Amino acid sequence: MNNVMLVIVYCLAMIGIGLAARKRVRSQDSFFVAQRQIGLVFLIGSIVATAVGGSVTVGMAGRGYGQGLTGAWWLLVGSIGLVLLGFFLARKVRRSTLYTLPELVEKQYDRRMGLAASILIVIAWTGVVAGQIVAAGKVLSALGIASSALWMVIFTVVFVTYTVVGGQFSVIRTDLFQAIIIYLGIFIALALLLPQVGGLGELRSSLPQDYFSFPLSPGFGWKSLLTFLILVGATYIVGPDMYSRLFCAKDETTAQKATFFSALAFIPLAFAIVLVGMCARVLYPQLSDPEQAFTQVISGVLQPWLGGVVLAALVAALMSSADTCLLSQSVILTQNIIKRFQPSLSEKNAILLTRFNIIILGLLALGLAMTLNGVISSLLFAYTVFTCGLVVPVIAGFYKDKLKVTPRGALVALIGGGLIGLLGKIPSLDIPLKGDLGLIGFVVSAILLFGVSFIDRKRSFL
Repeated sequence: MNNVMLVIVYCLAMIGIGLAARKRVRSQDSFFVAQRQIGLVFLIGSIVATAVGGSVTVGMAGRGYGQGLTGAWWLLVGSIGLVLLGFFLARKVRRSTLYTLPELVEKQYDRRMGLAASILIVIAWTGVVAGQIVAAGKVLSALGIASSALWMVIFTVVFVTYTVVGGQFSVIRTDLFQAIIIYLGIFIALALLLPQVGGLGELRSSLPQDYFSFPLSPGFGWKSLLTFLILVGATYIVGPDMYSRLFCAKDETTAQKATFFSALAFIPLAFAIVLVGMCARVLYPQLSDPEQAFTQVISGVLQPWLGGVVLAALVAALMSSADTCLLSQSVILTQNIIKRFQPSLSEKNAILLTRFNIIILGLLALGLAMTLNGVISSLLFAYTVFTCGLVVPVIAGFYKDKLKVTPRGALVALIGGGLIGLLGKIPSLDIPLKGDLGLIGFVVSAILLFGVSFIDRKRSFL
């Protein structure tokens, strides 16, 4: 019951932060990008909290339970992606002073490409938000009261409420608070679990040797690593949630530094989470669902008040990812889709419409979450479609003049690559090379971009 009260207090605190931020919402700039005034500490907190969601906590603990240290790659590829973003693109993104990634795509190419990118992101990111809701159901079921479905509804109501009320100001302020809770909770859990299994030495002797193989293992080879690097790591180089953070930075230097410091913060967190899952494997070797490893630890090993702290950390991780993704896709739906057909929409009405979109998209994500099972599998579905369709054209668009890519080439690459990625993730479809279609779609996207662009230039020349 103490844990239930702690979760209730935590949820009310998040809503309170959202209400406190409401008075700062006076314009689109404040609601969409927090007046572009966010400093380094808040920006790092927001990036870390956004990245560390259901796939990182619940999903990676499950991978630690099932495969060992190589499960850390799910977050480590994000660290690599952020370093590349910092070195090559972060300053360019902030310099553009835009609201959304599709606006950047439209600036690089044309209106058709901007609209196609908008539709792709709104659809794909509904799956990302749904993944956080699924994870919330798994985590909060550890309380032992109410069904997983009911907890998913409660979780959705909380993060939708404070996002609707305060917009970007409330999201970024709750994110910093949640990032601190995430770090404390996960490392407290690990510190308490290691003695339970006899320390690292005993953990090593209690698990198969493959669990300590790194960077590769028999169950996680080069192809698996390459898949993660491209399909997951690339979403940190080009992603509406990461770019929405950079658009909020007070200047280009802050945007760049935040990516580097956040990348560094990911590393210890990645190994801590998989070690929690590995400890759970020793203590509870018969779990039918590896993604229940973290919640099993909370309910079965930790003292009630410590379990409450760790539970709050997991809820924080899920909320901080869900709110950023939901706000990003809602702004995109307003600015880049609806406003395209209603150009006379006033600033006040645009904010009201975005708030309405937050509610609708939140409910759609909740409905989708009720049909999903695995956290990582659902997120990998969304990431694959997004990455195969959009990552190559966006990166090439920053160097459009040098690479001589064209709007038609980008549009064909988005449609062709995204479609192949989608085919590879439809469960009922049985086609050759289905497991490799994510990587194939990425390559096809690049071939179509440069191939069609070459044909366009030839036609122009003739």
